[in-house]
Formats: sequence, C-alpha cells, structure tokens
Amino acid sequence: MNGERPDLEALSRLPADRPVVMVNLMKFTAQGRDGYQRYVDEATPHLKRIGARVRYAGDRRESVLGSDVWWDAIMVVEYPSPQAFIDMVTDPGYRDAHRLRNDALERHELIATTAWS
Repeated sequence: MNGERPDLEALSRLPADRPVVMVNLMKFTAQGRDGYQRYVDEATPHLKRIGARVRYAGDRRESVLGSDVWWDAIMVVEYPSPQAFIDMVTDPGYRDAHRLRNDALERHELIATTAWS
C-alpha cells in the first residue's frame, strides 16, 4: 500500500464532463478503523472544497460470492469529475492527510467508475 500513487493518466482519459465514483476497498492495519477515521477527519475539508460526497461507508460483514480477499470496509465517494479527484490528490494539503491513510491501511483497492449511459 505505502508509496502507491493513483494512475492520474488513466483518470484523465475518463469523460471530463461526468462524475466519477471511486470505490475504496480497504484492509486496515492494527490501527483499525480509528486510524482511518483520523484520515477521514483530515480529508473531509478537501472533499468538500472540490464538491465530492461520500455516498456510502460501511464495514464488510460477509462475502457471499467472490474471491478469498478479505476487506474490512468499503467506502464509495462521488467526485464531480475526474479532474476534481486529480486536483484533490495533487494538493499539498491533502497529501499530508494522505499519509494518515497510508498508515491506516494494510492494503486497498481504489476503483474508478462512471455511470452507465
């Protein structure tokens, strides 16, 4: 997890005039959700500044179908555009908060999605 950077070039190829919904699959370190909550507290002003909204956040309960990869939690965040996400993650103030995220996650997957038209 640590040191991974989002593929901003891939994001820039998405439709610029449509929202992008980021699906976060998260496995916590020993800090657990409390450690991740510190990141959320620091990141929230950056999300608000660019007009992003958390659509869902919750704990994984049971895997009903799929691989044996176990995630602790899922968060779904809608950004007004791919560029809004890029602007946030390249902002120096956000990068400070992002360090808290790295410390709280053992592994993660971040999936960019767009709505079917």
